[in-house]
Amino acid sequence: MLNLNQPLNATTGTANEEVYKILIYDKFCQNILSPLIHVKDLRKHGVTLYFLIDKDRKPVHDVPAVYFVQPNQSNVQRIVSDASKALYQSLHLNFSTSIPRPLLEDLASGTLNSDSIQRISKVHDQYLEFVTLEDNLFSLAHKSCYVQLNDPSAGDKEIEELVEKIVGGLFCVLATLSVVPVIRCPRGGPAEMVASALDQRIRDHLLSKNNLFTEGGNFVSSFQRPVLCIFDRNFELPVAIQHDFRYRPLVHDVLGLKLNRLSVQGEKGGMRSYELDYADSFWVANGSLEFPEVAVEIETQLNKYKKDVDEVNKRTGGTHGAEFDGTDLIGNTKHLMNAVNSLPELTERKQVIDKHTNIATVLLGEIKERSLDSYAKKENDMLVRGGIERGDLLSVLRGKGTKMDKLRFAIIYLISSESINQSEVEAVEAALRESEVDTAAFQYVKKIKSLNVSLASANSASRSNIVDWAEKLYGQSISAVTAGVKNLLSNDRQLALARTVEALTEGRPNPETDSYLSFDPRAPKSGSGASSSHLKGPFKEAIVFMIGGGNYVEYCSLQELAQHQQPAKHIIYGTTEILTGVDFVEQLTLLGQKMGLGNVGSSSTSAQ
Repeated sequence: MLNLNQPLNATTGTANEEVYKILIYDKFCQNILSPLIHVKDLRKHGVTLYFLIDKDRKPVHDVPAVYFVQPNQSNVQRIVSDASKALYQSLHLNFSTSIPRPLLEDLASGTLNSDSIQRISKVHDQYLEFVTLEDNLFSLAHKSCYVQLNDPSAGDKEIEELVEKIVGGLFCVLATLSVVPVIRCPRGGPAEMVASALDQRIRDHLLSKNNLFTEGGNFVSSFQRPVLCIFDRNFELPVAIQHDFRYRPLVHDVLGLKLNRLSVQGEKGGMRSYELDYADSFWVANGSLEFPEVAVEIETQLNKYKKDVDEVNKRTGGTHGAEFDGTDLIGNTKHLMNAVNSLPELTERKQVIDKHTNIATVLLGEIKERSLDSYAKKENDMLVRGGIERGDLLSVLRGKGTKMDKLRFAIIYLISSESINQSEVEAVEAALRESEVDTAAFQYVKKIKSLNVSLASANSASRSNIVDWAEKLYGQSISAVTAGVKNLLSNDRQLALARTVEALTEGRPNPETDSYLSFDPRAPKSGSGASSSHLKGPFKEAIVFMIGGGNYVEYCSLQELAQHQQPAKHIIYGTTEILTGVDFVEQLTLLGQKMGLGNVGSSSTSAQ
């Protein structure tokens, strides 16, 4: 795209002839570009200036402009106005997904009327409407999906529009990978809606002439196709709320990692901004370790660095008593050359160590101040054991931690206990109110939970009435919020998501996944999601998609699963948006407030 849609030189990865150009994007596409390409890389591709499309820009007459924007009305109008003002020599238009026919006609008629159609060189649909954060991690960057899907007042039209948006994003991901997967999902709820709509969308596309999935021989037989497993956040709620003690989830949850960037207090005061991505070998290697192990690893790397520096000094007759012997000039020159060559690598290592030392120091401060280690441990125990001593429970709620920490802990307590103990729940609510926490989210989960309990205990005759009533009231959300949290959590605490994905990729009969629907967009359409044998796997590659918000806890556990399989599998994890525990609880709070729950009138829950 940056090379004006010409192929790149295979050896250098840049253009064959250097063309200086301007890059213009909108806010959404800026977020797509941001984790993928740095300013210095833009320079390499001849991009000298870059602007947001809605800013006022001065003309640069003899330079082509590359546009990368979403296909919407305001962007198309802006492009027409840029062309008519002759701001740039030529316009290469790249839309983040396929541009709808009416907008394309607006673009054509607008440029014709202003007699500037010759300035439009090319129009491309790029199918890039997703944010790639790591090789195996993507997000569709759709805000507040969970609220929209579970809002009791949401009409069918809003839900359908949202499903359509999610399907569009997933279609872009599959088009970019150029694979047609076998789709599996649990029955009912948003997961099935998205799966069947995506199936239909791919089927329609496969019939068109310009097929994006003419798989270039990479995936020939149906065995080689990946499986796309689609889930809804309610499938496993606690993961979105709990505190985790591994490095990646901690950095994200506590320091607010966004688009692979974060800002922390520097050692000498002032804010330091860091990038944590594939280029940072320490982050890639140690992201899924527990925090104490990461601290040890930083120490190890630092000692190794010091040793290597001493080694270089010794060889080049620097410090540490090495004599510089004039007679061995050739030998010494060789050592000096080696030392000079190893300097950039040593400097880079030092920068990485300093960066992670700084991040770990800030994290440690937060952990001590909010005793996050004890939150993580106790929440984990609750989920495994299905409860907690009352004394322990209340001491945590009255102890250290922000309002949000306490609220998250209380919600995990609710989800993990098999039955609701009324007096205990009241004591928890009282403790939350003492800390001035808005309890709307807690009340919302309690309401959903009591529905599930009444569903389980109601006999079949009255059960359908409760279900009807509940579905009217809560949209899709009475799925497995509490469905046997106990049996989902075996002792080694593998997430239910990881276990289910393992079962789906292995393709052996499994009571948990046998009822899952299967769709194969390449096969002739049969009855309702009926599955033939090739849809069962086994699969070497999986794409796991979580509707309603995902997180680094799930990402880490799926990557661990992929590594531990024999032979190792490849699992890509994607979600409608990446959320911290705080972000997700804020969505629950909003749902609670929409249903008139919570202590109305109290100040809203801040993360302080």
